[in-house]
Amino acid sequence: MSNSPRSRPPSFDVRRLTVLREVARRGSIVAAADALNFSSSAVSHHIRALEAEAGAPLIERESRTLLLTNAGQVLVDHAESVLAQLADAEAEIKAIAGLGGGRLRLATFRSAGETIVAEAVTYFRHRFPDVRVSLREGDPEEYLSLIKGDQLDIGLTYAYDRLRPPSADGLEQVVLFEDPFWVALPSDHRRAADTCVRLEDLAVETWIASTRSSSVHRFTEKVCSDAGFAPRVRFETDDYHVAQALVATGLGVALLPRLATRVRHPDVAVRPLGGVPLVRRIIAAHRPGGDRAPAVAAMMKVLTDLSAEL
Repeated sequence: MSNSPRSRPPSFDVRRLTVLREVARRGSIVAAADALNFSSSAVSHHIRALEAEAGAPLIERESRTLLLTNAGQVLVDHAESVLAQLADAEAEIKAIAGLGGGRLRLATFRSAGETIVAEAVTYFRHRFPDVRVSLREGDPEEYLSLIKGDQLDIGLTYAYDRLRPPSADGLEQVVLFEDPFWVALPSDHRRAADTCVRLEDLAVETWIASTRSSSVHRFTEKVCSDAGFAPRVRFETDDYHVAQALVATGLGVALLPRLATRVRHPDVAVRPLGGVPLVRRIIAAHRPGGDRAPAVAAMMKVLTDLSAEL
């Protein structure tokens, strides 16, 4: 008998199997995205990731109409059976866990709300449609106290390098992931072709920062000061899309967290910082023992799973 190790069987992500099944049913990436309430790029990302897991192409990309490869059809056929069984199991578990009803109240800051939270809520709603989910956007300083007062269940917050984080005393905190800061430059900037950019090389630039009530403004001032200069901030906006648009026109440069650059302006070059990297940690906070509530535990699982992909 051979003692050689057995090859590891493929481990397929259930959400990606759902995406592939929807693509097969709808006949196009766009139609599947509409049905799932995803972006087309998100659907394409899941298909590519599933192909990596399978080790084979699943759709014919050269065809004018969307066709499954032989491997893709086999996987869809099995996915139908697997997803049906999981749906039955999920229905039983929801009844046991109390997720056949109830509520979940979330709060988030903007850049997380546009990305990880939007996807988490969409996924949660598909899995647990009977749970009433509400979401509010703001600054952590505004809503963390509402978690303590049982007016919210989960709030996303952050901790910036070199800054005191918003007070979350008395709350349980789970670090989801680290979000590095990059420099946003006009695409024709003299440093745009560099693989990384040092802050001190931008001392003479005009800067675009968040408003003074935002942590990003204080962060920009602090890290530039540590680099030996005071940034000449001429434009302030808390909307990262607006910040990128201002950078694109050549009005200045900006520090942006990577999460805010997932949708990137075509005339903006984003480069990592040279030297010591600067990050903010994205954190989910809830009341002590709050994750014993089925809806809170389920959402925390969704958030941590999505964060692992980031």
